[in-house]
Amino acid sequence: MVEGHPSLGRASKATVQRILVAQPLQPHKVTYYMERRDPNFESKMREVLLVYQEVELQNQQPASSADQLPKVITVSVDEKPGVQAIANTAPDLPPVPGRHPTFARDHEYERLGTCSILAALDLHTGHVTAHVQRRHRSREFIALLKDLDANYPPDYTIRLILDNHSAHISKETRAFLATRPNRFKYVHTPTHGSWLNIVETLFGKMTRTFLRHIRVQSWEELRDRILQGIAEINRAPVVHRWKKFDALFAQ
Repeated sequence: MVEGHPSLGRASKATVQRILVAQPLQPHKVTYYMERRDPNFESKMREVLLVYQEVELQNQQPASSADQLPKVITVSVDEKPGVQAIANTAPDLPPVPGRHPTFARDHEYERLGTCSILAALDLHTGHVTAHVQRRHRSREFIALLKDLDANYPPDYTIRLILDNHSAHISKETRAFLATRPNRFKYVHTPTHGSWLNIVETLFGKMTRTFLRHIRVQSWEELRDRILQGIAEINRAPVVHRWKKFDALFAQ
Protein backbone atom coordinates (compact mmCIF):
# COMPACT_ATOMS: atom_id res chain seq x y z
CA MET A 1 0.00 0.00 0.00
CA VAL A 2 2.80 2.46 0.82
CA GLU A 3 4.99 1.49 -2.16
CA GLY A 4 5.69 4.68 -4.10
CA HIS A 5 3.71 6.68 -1.54
CA PRO A 6 5.74 6.60 1.70
CA SER A 7 3.54 9.27 3.32
CA LEU A 8 0.67 6.78 3.41
CA GLY A 9 2.58 4.76 5.94
CA ARG A 10 2.32 7.67 8.36
CA ALA A 11 -1.35 8.48 7.69
CA SER A 12 -3.60 8.18 10.72
CA LYS A 13 -6.82 6.23 10.72
CA ALA A 14 -8.79 9.49 10.88
CA THR A 15 -6.99 10.82 7.79
CA VAL A 16 -7.80 7.67 5.82
CA GLN A 17 -11.40 7.92 6.95
CA ARG A 18 -11.69 11.53 5.76
CA ILE A 19 -10.22 10.59 2.36
CA LEU A 20 -12.67 7.72 1.93
CA VAL A 21 -15.70 9.74 3.02
CA ALA A 22 -14.87 12.46 0.48
CA GLN A 23 -14.97 10.04 -2.47
CA PRO A 24 -18.10 9.40 -4.60
CA LEU A 25 -17.56 5.64 -4.27
CA GLN A 26 -17.35 4.32 -0.71
CA PRO A 27 -16.46 0.60 -0.81
CA HIS A 28 -15.66 0.67 2.91
CA LYS A 29 -19.40 0.96 3.64
CA VAL A 30 -22.09 -1.68 3.29
CA THR A 31 -25.75 -1.03 2.62
CA TYR A 32 -28.34 -3.77 2.55
CA TYR A 33 -31.12 -4.45 0.12
CA MET A 34 -33.81 -7.11 -0.21
CA GLU A 35 -33.78 -9.12 -3.41
CA ARG A 36 -37.18 -9.93 -4.85
CA ARG A 37 -37.08 -13.72 -4.94
CA ASP A 38 -40.81 -14.17 -5.50
CA PRO A 39 -41.52 -14.49 -9.24
CA ASN A 40 -45.08 -13.27 -8.55
CA PHE A 41 -44.00 -10.33 -6.41
CA GLU A 42 -45.71 -7.66 -8.49
CA SER A 43 -49.07 -9.42 -8.76
CA LYS A 44 -49.13 -10.29 -5.05
CA MET A 45 -48.18 -6.73 -4.12
CA ARG A 46 -50.99 -5.35 -6.29
CA GLU A 47 -53.48 -7.72 -4.64
CA VAL A 48 -52.46 -6.50 -1.18
CA LEU A 49 -52.61 -2.85 -2.21
CA LEU A 50 -56.03 -3.35 -3.79
CA VAL A 51 -57.25 -4.72 -0.46
CA TYR A 52 -55.88 -1.63 1.31
CA GLN A 53 -57.62 0.60 -1.20
CA GLU A 54 -60.88 -1.28 -0.71
CA VAL A 55 -60.56 -0.95 3.08
CA GLU A 56 -59.86 2.77 2.70
CA LEU A 57 -63.05 3.24 0.69
CA GLN A 58 -65.01 1.08 3.10
CA ASN A 59 -63.81 3.12 6.08
CA GLN A 60 -64.90 6.35 4.39
CA GLN A 61 -68.50 5.19 4.02
CA PRO A 62 -71.01 6.69 6.49
CA ALA A 63 -72.27 4.40 9.24
CA SER A 64 -75.78 4.63 7.79
CA SER A 65 -74.67 2.69 4.71
CA ALA A 66 -72.95 -0.11 6.66
CA ASP A 67 -75.73 -2.58 5.81
CA GLN A 68 -75.04 -2.07 2.10
CA LEU A 69 -71.33 -2.87 2.35
CA PRO A 70 -69.85 -6.36 1.90
CA LYS A 71 -69.64 -8.18 5.20
CA VAL A 72 -65.86 -8.42 5.22
CA ILE A 73 -63.50 -7.46 8.05
CA THR A 74 -59.83 -7.10 7.13
CA VAL A 75 -57.08 -7.72 9.66
CA SER A 76 -53.32 -7.58 9.20
CA VAL A 77 -51.55 -10.50 10.87
CA ASP A 78 -47.90 -11.17 11.57
CA GLU A 79 -45.41 -12.22 14.22
CA LYS A 80 -42.71 -10.27 16.00
CA PRO A 81 -40.30 -13.03 17.04
CA GLY A 82 -37.28 -13.03 19.30
CA VAL A 83 -38.35 -10.36 21.80
CA GLN A 84 -35.79 -10.87 24.55
CA ALA A 85 -36.62 -11.10 28.23
CA ILE A 86 -33.58 -9.42 29.79
CA ALA A 87 -32.96 -8.95 33.48
CA ASN A 88 -30.58 -6.55 35.18
CA THR A 89 -27.76 -7.98 37.27
CA ALA A 90 -27.46 -4.66 39.15
CA PRO A 91 -30.06 -1.97 39.83
CA ASP A 92 -30.49 0.97 37.47
CA LEU A 93 -29.22 4.26 38.90
CA PRO A 94 -31.27 7.50 38.62
CA PRO A 95 -29.79 10.61 36.96
CA VAL A 96 -27.35 12.50 39.17
CA PRO A 97 -26.59 16.20 38.49
CA GLY A 98 -22.97 16.74 37.60
CA ARG A 99 -22.28 13.01 37.13
CA HIS A 100 -24.64 11.50 34.55
CA PRO A 101 -27.73 13.28 33.14
CA THR A 102 -29.56 10.04 32.31
CA PHE A 103 -30.28 6.92 34.28
CA ALA A 104 -27.33 4.55 34.41
CA ARG A 105 -27.47 0.83 33.70
CA ASP A 106 -24.86 -1.82 34.29
CA HIS A 107 -23.57 -3.28 31.02
CA GLU A 108 -24.06 -6.87 32.19
CA TYR A 109 -27.44 -8.56 31.99
CA GLU A 110 -29.11 -11.95 32.21
CA ARG A 111 -31.07 -13.56 29.37
CA LEU A 112 -34.35 -15.15 30.44
CA GLY A 113 -35.49 -16.41 27.05
CA THR A 114 -37.45 -14.91 24.19
CA CYS A 115 -41.07 -14.55 23.21
CA SER A 116 -43.05 -14.08 20.02
CA ILE A 117 -45.81 -11.51 19.69
CA LEU A 118 -48.53 -12.75 17.35
CA ALA A 119 -50.84 -9.87 16.50
CA ALA A 120 -53.87 -9.18 14.33
CA LEU A 121 -54.52 -5.50 13.58
CA ASP A 122 -58.08 -4.56 12.61
CA LEU A 123 -57.73 -2.17 9.66
CA HIS A 124 -61.16 -0.64 10.30
CA THR A 125 -60.95 0.14 14.02
CA GLY A 126 -57.27 -0.15 14.96
CA HIS A 127 -58.05 -2.78 17.59
CA VAL A 128 -55.28 -5.29 18.24
CA THR A 129 -55.84 -8.96 19.03
CA ALA A 130 -52.58 -10.40 20.30
CA HIS A 131 -50.97 -13.40 21.96
CA VAL A 132 -47.53 -13.56 23.55
CA GLN A 133 -46.03 -17.03 23.40
CA ARG A 134 -42.67 -18.75 23.69
CA ARG A 135 -43.10 -20.21 20.21
CA HIS A 136 -45.05 -19.62 17.01
CA ARG A 137 -46.40 -22.96 15.89
CA SER A 138 -49.66 -24.01 14.32
CA ARG A 139 -51.34 -24.32 17.71
CA GLU A 140 -50.47 -20.73 18.66
CA PHE A 141 -51.71 -19.43 15.30
CA ILE A 142 -54.93 -21.44 15.55
CA ALA A 143 -55.50 -19.94 19.02
CA LEU A 144 -55.33 -16.48 17.45
CA LEU A 145 -57.76 -17.52 14.71
CA LYS A 146 -60.17 -18.78 17.38
CA ASP A 147 -60.02 -15.41 19.14
CA LEU A 148 -60.77 -13.60 15.88
CA ASP A 149 -63.61 -16.00 15.19
CA ALA A 150 -65.12 -15.25 18.60
CA ASN A 151 -64.60 -11.47 18.35
CA TYR A 152 -66.41 -10.79 15.08
CA PRO A 153 -70.04 -11.33 13.98
CA PRO A 154 -70.54 -14.87 12.68
CA ASP A 155 -71.95 -13.75 9.32
CA TYR A 156 -68.79 -11.80 8.40
CA THR A 157 -65.80 -13.02 6.41
CA ILE A 158 -62.49 -12.35 8.17
CA ARG A 159 -59.91 -11.44 5.55
CA LEU A 160 -56.33 -11.97 6.73
CA ILE A 161 -53.32 -10.24 5.22
CA LEU A 162 -50.38 -12.46 6.15
CA ASP A 163 -47.24 -14.16 4.91
CA ASN A 164 -46.53 -17.80 4.07
CA HIS A 165 -45.19 -18.80 7.47
CA SER A 166 -45.45 -22.57 7.86
CA ALA A 167 -47.90 -22.19 10.77
CA HIS A 168 -50.32 -20.30 8.52
CA ILE A 169 -50.58 -23.06 5.93
CA SER A 170 -49.82 -26.20 7.94
CA LYS A 171 -51.92 -29.35 7.93
CA GLU A 172 -53.19 -28.52 11.44
CA THR A 173 -54.19 -24.98 10.46
CA ARG A 174 -55.91 -26.13 7.28
CA ALA A 175 -57.83 -28.70 9.31
CA PHE A 176 -59.09 -25.96 11.62
CA LEU A 177 -60.02 -23.70 8.69
CA ALA A 178 -62.04 -26.56 7.23
CA THR A 179 -64.22 -26.53 10.36
CA ARG A 180 -65.09 -22.87 9.66
CA PRO A 181 -65.84 -22.86 5.91
CA ASN A 182 -65.93 -19.41 4.28
CA ARG A 183 -65.09 -17.73 7.59
CA PHE A 184 -61.46 -16.85 6.82
CA LYS A 185 -59.92 -15.62 3.59
CA TYR A 186 -56.15 -15.38 3.09
CA VAL A 187 -54.37 -12.63 1.16
CA HIS A 188 -50.68 -13.49 1.09
CA THR A 189 -47.90 -10.91 0.96
CA PRO A 190 -45.06 -11.71 -1.45
CA THR A 191 -42.01 -13.61 -0.25
CA HIS A 192 -39.64 -11.08 1.36
CA GLY A 193 -42.45 -8.53 1.27
CA SER A 194 -43.21 -8.19 4.97
CA TRP A 195 -42.98 -4.40 4.60
CA LEU A 196 -46.29 -4.57 2.71
CA ASN A 197 -48.06 -5.77 5.85
CA ILE A 198 -49.49 -2.83 7.80
CA VAL A 199 -49.16 -4.64 11.14
CA GLU A 200 -45.41 -4.02 10.85
CA THR A 201 -46.12 -0.36 11.69
CA LEU A 202 -47.71 -1.56 14.93
CA PHE A 203 -44.63 -3.59 15.79
CA GLY A 204 -42.50 -0.54 15.06
CA LYS A 205 -44.61 1.49 17.49
CA MET A 206 -44.14 -1.19 20.17
CA THR A 207 -40.37 -1.14 19.62
CA ARG A 208 -40.23 2.65 20.01
CA THR A 209 -42.46 2.75 23.11
CA PHE A 210 -43.07 0.10 25.75
CA LEU A 211 -40.47 -2.39 24.45
CA ARG A 212 -37.67 0.18 24.38
CA HIS A 213 -35.02 -0.43 27.08
CA ILE A 214 -37.36 -2.90 28.77
CA ARG A 215 -35.89 -4.98 31.61
CA VAL A 216 -37.84 -7.60 33.54
CA GLN A 217 -37.33 -10.10 36.33
CA SER A 218 -39.00 -13.04 34.56
CA TRP A 219 -40.30 -14.18 31.20
CA GLU A 220 -43.82 -13.98 32.58
CA GLU A 221 -43.30 -10.33 33.51
CA LEU A 222 -42.27 -9.57 29.93
CA ARG A 223 -45.43 -11.27 28.63
CA ASP A 224 -47.65 -9.38 31.06
CA ARG A 225 -46.07 -6.01 30.27
CA ILE A 226 -46.46 -6.57 26.53
CA LEU A 227 -50.13 -7.45 26.98
CA GLN A 228 -50.55 -4.38 29.18
CA GLY A 229 -48.99 -2.21 26.47
CA ILE A 230 -51.36 -3.67 23.87
CA ALA A 231 -54.31 -3.05 26.21
CA GLU A 232 -53.26 0.61 26.40
CA ILE A 233 -53.18 0.76 22.58
CA ASN A 234 -56.69 -0.66 22.48
CA ARG A 235 -57.97 1.98 24.90
CA ALA A 236 -57.18 4.62 22.26
CA PRO A 237 -56.90 2.69 18.99
CA VAL A 238 -55.56 4.30 15.84
CA VAL A 239 -56.60 3.17 12.37
CA HIS A 240 -53.45 2.35 10.42
CA ARG A 241 -53.59 3.32 6.75
CA TRP A 242 -51.52 2.58 3.68
CA LYS A 243 -50.83 5.95 2.09
CA LYS A 244 -48.66 5.12 -0.94
CA PHE A 245 -50.49 3.50 -3.81
CA ASP A 246 -47.95 4.45 -6.51
CA ALA A 247 -46.95 0.82 -7.09
CA LEU A 248 -50.59 -0.11 -7.65
CA PHE A 249 -51.01 2.20 -10.62
CA ALA A 250 -47.48 1.90 -12.03
CA GLN A 251 -47.38 0.68 -15.61
